[in-house]
Amino acid sequence: MTQKKNPNLKLMEPPGPEKPRKKKRRHPRIRLKKLAVPVFLTGMVLLGTYLLITNHLYHKAAQTAAYKRETSDSNRYAAFRNGIIRYGRNGVTFLSRRNEVLWIQPGQFQNPVVDINNQTFAIADSGGNSIQIFTEKGLKGEFETNLPIEKFSLSNQGIVSAILKNENAPMVVTYDSTGNILVENQVVTGSMGYPVALEMSPDGKVLIVSYLDMKNGALKSRVASYNFVEEGADKENHQVGIEEYEDSVMPEIFFMDAVTSVAVGDHSFAISKGSRIPEKKTEINLSGEIRSTFHTSRYIGFILLNEEKSGYELRLYNKSGKQVMNRAISGEFSNVYMEGNEIILYEGSRCSIYTNMGMPRFDGDLKDDILMMVPMEGINQYMMMSTDELRVIYLTG
Repeated sequence: MTQKKNPNLKLMEPPGPEKPRKKKRRHPRIRLKKLAVPVFLTGMVLLGTYLLITNHLYHKAAQTAAYKRETSDSNRYAAFRNGIIRYGRNGVTFLSRRNEVLWIQPGQFQNPVVDINNQTFAIADSGGNSIQIFTEKGLKGEFETNLPIEKFSLSNQGIVSAILKNENAPMVVTYDSTGNILVENQVVTGSMGYPVALEMSPDGKVLIVSYLDMKNGALKSRVASYNFVEEGADKENHQVGIEEYEDSVMPEIFFMDAVTSVAVGDHSFAISKGSRIPEKKTEINLSGEIRSTFHTSRYIGFILLNEEKSGYELRLYNKSGKQVMNRAISGEFSNVYMEGNEIILYEGSRCSIYTNMGMPRFDGDLKDDILMMVPMEGINQYMMMSTDELRVIYLTG
């Protein structure tokens, strides 16, 4: 029997996969834009607050901590790495920035002077014979010279070069940190002049000495370079270069880094480049008499007597000899120290602070004679050593 098809019936198709619904998704760019707006506004507020704090001229300082000195004698102070060097006739004490004694090294000095590098510092008895060399952990070496010390300089490794007084024939002698003589040179004053300043390179391989010659009433300075490795091995007295300066005294020499050295005169300064054989690249004549010199690894700074107007000038140059800041200042300051982008000037209890752009940050009286002042971590905080205590202060109003 044949089955009839029902025309009203339809075959059911198997269910197909369900089409996914489209979800509304936020574009990541829109989300980033919405997030960036509050971040940007917060950043602008923080930047504005920072600029307001750092560019404001303060006249007062408040004390946050004070640490009484245990001694009241004529000790001197200097900053070294994260601590403070206290040195005097009876030796050296290394302090933390909370005035905690880290170590003590006894010594006997009639007129102690200090030379500081990144890794080491040394105390020498000017006019005497004693030299002590230190790292932040303590004594590295000590020795006695056979002639009185006039000037000395130190490398990062603890190598010492010294000008030793010897009637009319001074000596320039280089020692290792335990006193072994590495190089010895008797100066012929008739041809070179008298040595008045010297500076060792950070690696101890180069020594620069300034000589002053006076003949027939005329002044002449000679700045000679000595190399103690390959370049100077076959040279007489290891001398690899010399520059002459007519009618000028060059009483100060320093290295800004491993290749940049500076010789400072009474009205000029010269910049040399070279880690093994320094060569003069530029000489800058200054309009005023140099009263103070300071430097960092980035800047060369001067306080100049303004000969046209009453007062002084604070001037800053970069390592290429380009002037980057010049500002008139009032009052005379015998102490000046630069760290980072701040220049700190002080005399007695008066202190002024400027930025490397010449903007004044502080000008006021701190009530006690300032022996040393350096910036601390944090905004507007400084460490000040006075005659009777170490203080942590911050600028207020």
